Amino acid sequence: MFKNVKPWLIVMISLISLIVIAALGVRSDLIILDPKGPVGAIQKDLIMFSIYFMLAILIIVFALFAFMLTKYRDRKNFNNKNYKPDMHGSTKLEIIWTIIPILIVTALSIPNAKALYELKEPPKSTIDKEPIVIYATAADWKWIFSYPKENIETVNYVNVPEDHPILFKVTAADSMVSFWVPQLGGQIYGMPGMVNDQYLQADEPGEYKGMNSNFTGAGMAHQLFSFVALEEASYQDWVKKTQENAPKLVEETYEKLMLPETVDEMTFSSTHLEFVDHGNDSEYAMNIREKYGVEVKGIKVKVDGNEDNENEETVSNNGSHSNH
Repeated sequence: MFKNVKPWLIVMISLISLIVIAALGVRSDLIILDPKGPVGAIQKDLIMFSIYFMLAILIIVFALFAFMLTKYRDRKNFNNKNYKPDMHGSTKLEIIWTIIPILIVTALSIPNAKALYELKEPPKSTIDKEPIVIYATAADWKWIFSYPKENIETVNYVNVPEDHPILFKVTAADSMVSFWVPQLGGQIYGMPGMVNDQYLQADEPGEYKGMNSNFTGAGMAHQLFSFVALEEASYQDWVKKTQENAPKLVEETYEKLMLPETVDEMTFSSTHLEFVDHGNDSEYAMNIREKYGVEVKGIKVKVDGNEDNENEETVSNNGSHSNH
């Protein structure tokens, strides 16, 4: 089919196709390329730098490929003066193709290492503001957010002020999860018995989608949360009203949150940090499930004196449901 088509034309068509695909991909709804905060902006720059760098390598490789096809193709009146098919071993070439990968890895690793250290600190744009500390705890299949200073706890949503650094202390009650708000910053893992820190910041008011991007079972696809950035006055008003009107979180209610199920949004005027720290206690959720008759395999639940059939669960949760 391509017998009479010139090699350089095939290469050019392939290259143009790749460029078109890349351009269409950038113009699509890729929210990680539409950051709404300084952390996401840094990570977007790293992604684009890597893409441009790899495209440059690809262009060079295709150019060399076209050159070799054109120069050494079998054709009429081919001058084989410089063609030595039996030649082997070239110290010069060995050095070149050893140095090139080293240079590529170095060029990619330097900006990534620099960004890695930069992201461990609060965003520079708001360095004068004290970060708000929020504990983000994952439990199958829900997100629990604790504000220790404000003495507030929310489930499946988190409210923050705009243009303010937020220090998330990410952990998990049971399965290993991945905490991710694509438009604000990259994911970080949460595991029982340990805490990982992540700074995030939203530069403008809005509601952003948060998720668990690590597979943790049947309900993982529904383990989502809303990250809501409010104006400073609106945030302070929410904090005040929540502290005054939301019910206290009692341990019995929190125990029900440890059972493997999805729940609606909830709001409380106290936190579970008063009676358990999942960063230090990795067995709490498992002990609660044993208490309520939940089997880790085949999920069999016994709640309020009712024993359900295998692979079924009926769990009643108490708490105040609140719209943000």
